[in-house]
Parts: sequence; structure tokens; C-alpha cells
Amino acid sequence: MVPYNFNPSIKHPLYWIRKGLYNKINLYSGELSGRLMDFGCGAKPYQSLFTKVTEYIGVDYSGEGHDHADENIDVYYDGKTLPFADASFDSIFSSEVFEHIFTLPEILTELHRVLKPGGKMLATCPFAWEEHEIPVDFARYTRFALQDMLQKAGFSIVMFDKSGHTLSALHQLFMVYLHDEWVHRVWFFSKFSLFKKLVRQGLVPVLNGWFWLLDGFLPKSDKFYLNTIMLVEKK
Repeated sequence: MVPYNFNPSIKHPLYWIRKGLYNKINLYSGELSGRLMDFGCGAKPYQSLFTKVTEYIGVDYSGEGHDHADENIDVYYDGKTLPFADASFDSIFSSEVFEHIFTLPEILTELHRVLKPGGKMLATCPFAWEEHEIPVDFARYTRFALQDMLQKAGFSIVMFDKSGHTLSALHQLFMVYLHDEWVHRVWFFSKFSLFKKLVRQGLVPVLNGWFWLLDGFLPKSDKFYLNTIMLVEKK
């Protein structure tokens, strides 16, 4: 089962970005099968969605910005070379990792190397999001930049998709601002636990619910959005 923080209810301050990601990963998870590498796996929150996978291997990098305590990582790599032979995996999954890699073109070449011919990679990365896992937060890529890097690494593009749209992205960013800045930095709220609870358990679900009701009626644009989802194949 996917943990609540990665498949949240409308009460969660990160509902719009996390639920959107969950829905898209669940939608495309059936494209991956066989021996799978979860690159930048962390706690492997989406593992249960990959029902066609026979072996699930989590790979990550031990460095600044992310504490891997209590995470079930199978293999650590050095940030440059994956410790696997060529064509070791039938599929690769990587969620919200590419923005943390300063030398992404080189890593894409490595991912291509360890993937079997005909194998697929499903990956996601943020487009509209705040700085996180500081100081290792290096980029926000458009789909055009991602397409160029992926093709140069030898992948063919199967699909590009997006989660969220202009209004949901703006609403989600406001909810992060409300939760992170008001609760923790505004003296009135940070001083008293009662007001923290009012924001987290009262205001957050009310504002998310209000936007959920309006979302179906408002015009949408996907030029500004939350996440890019891509499915590619090794030629």
C-alpha cells in the first residue's frame, strides 16, 4: 500500500501535488515489468503499484539534502556510475529525482546503459515547486529540455504527460506557503499548538475542498503545472 503522505486525502497540505503524482504513476505503472530499478528510491513509496515487476531494487545516493535513515535502500551508488552490468534491468522508475542531479545528461547515459534494449523508464520531476532538499536542488526542466537530454542519451519518447494545471499549481503553492510559513514562522500560530491544529486540521481541508469544488468549473491552462511525467524506451 502506498503511504498516506504519498497518496493523501484532501486534508493534507500537499494534496494537489502528491495526489496528482500518485494518479499518474498508478496510471502508467503497468508499462514496467520484470527486474526494476527504482533510481533515487528513498523509502520506495510507490513500490506496491508495480504489480508486473518480479524484482524491485532500490538505488540511491548518500549525500547532502536527504536523510536516508529508516529507508530500505538496497544499493548506494557514487553519484556517477551505477554498480551494475550493461542491460541489467527490464525497467527503471525514478520519481522526483532528476532535479537533484547536477550532471543529469551523464546519469541518463548510465540509466540507458543498465537498461535492456526495449526496456522502459517511467520518471517524474517537478516543474512548479519550491526549493527542497537544500542544497542539492539544481533545476526545473521544461518537457522540451527533458526530451532533448533523453533523446541524446539514446532513449525514444513514448509519452510526456503533466499533472496539475495553472490554477491547481498556484493553489498548491499557496497551501505550502500557508502551512510552512504561517504555522512555523508567524508568532501567533507558532507559539500556540491550538492554532497550529486549526490551520492543519481546519483551514487546510476547507481551502482544499473549496478549490476542489471550483476546479471543475474554471478554465484551465497546462502551460504552468506541477509535475512532468515521462515514459521512454531504450531503442
